Amino acid sequence: MKIDGVAYRSVWVDLDDGWSVRIFDQTRLPWSVEILRLTNEGEVAHAIRSMQVRGAPLIGAVAAFGLALALRRDASDETLESVAAMLGATRPTAINLRWALARMLAELRPVPPARRAEAAYAAADAIAEDDVETCRAIGQHGLPLLQAIAARKPGKPINVLTHCNTGWIATVDYGTALSVIYQAHDAGLPVHVWVDETRPRNQGSALTAWELGKHGVPHTVIADNAGGHLMQHGEVDIVLVGTDRVTRQGDVANKIGTYLKALAAHDNKVPFWVALPHSTLDMSVRDGLREIPIEERAAEEVLTVTGRTEDGRVETVRTAAPGSAGANPAFDVTPARLVTGLITERGRCDASEAGLLKLYPEFAAGKDAA
Repeated sequence: MKIDGVAYRSVWVDLDDGWSVRIFDQTRLPWSVEILRLTNEGEVAHAIRSMQVRGAPLIGAVAAFGLALALRRDASDETLESVAAMLGATRPTAINLRWALARMLAELRPVPPARRAEAAYAAADAIAEDDVETCRAIGQHGLPLLQAIAARKPGKPINVLTHCNTGWIATVDYGTALSVIYQAHDAGLPVHVWVDETRPRNQGSALTAWELGKHGVPHTVIADNAGGHLMQHGEVDIVLVGTDRVTRQGDVANKIGTYLKALAAHDNKVPFWVALPHSTLDMSVRDGLREIPIEERAAEEVLTVTGRTEDGRVETVRTAAPGSAGANPAFDVTPARLVTGLITERGRCDASEAGLLKLYPEFAAGKDAA
């Protein structure tokens, strides 16, 4: 994707600078575009924990490069295992992180230490390239949904509601749910996006709105609780969201507030579609409500808000009453019964075990998706 006409991916290796890994500091967006240089696994872990880098597919790819950085320093079996475990503990909910590190371990354990560093970069690069092609294909498979809406209301905007950030800045390129929107926009469809602010970190108003603006997609930022009202008044044609983990039976873990959007969509008969790459599937889990660990982040994220003042300073201010406590679950689980369907790189399917196995038959034999 592009920023002011310049093409970027969300992670890349700088071969001319000591094989360092480069990412955008997402905590600085949209106020400034700053590129971070990561040189070791500790810096990578900090970037993931602090959400300088975020988005389920992207943190998996960045963690893979973090493991490669560690093996450049020490390619021993001990370092391979300990660094993979350390990076895997940085965020608990998104399964992509565990998937990427498991793939790295499977490929690197048989490789002699003398060849491990080079093999690790190749393996991490393959994960990144896989994500790019996967996200492009997700957009292609989701595009017919918006084309069908356009055919039903010619000359009128297609109103899409989305939650959190599912764009190229959350993946290596293209995005998941936003890949559908970008490809529809590029195909000439009159797409308009209702962008949930996504409190408390405002990934919608800060990141999704920034991305859409840079790509020229018409959009409007709304308060998180406005979506149901818009659906009641016929101003939402479809809800498109991403996910951090999908269970065997089709339950969806995504940014906190997604469940409420699904309830509103169900009540108003608005299609609710979830876009995901294969790395987000967790077929070892059946019941999302009982089995998916939900990350609890710092209360200060709820009690404060960060923004830019009129004179250009970026400041964090307290918005809650003094002495108030805060609770900050970062994700919720939407039961499969509320999901119209899933959009994957292999096509669309029902949010069910049967639907997923039609697209990923290898899971019936207990294997990982490729």
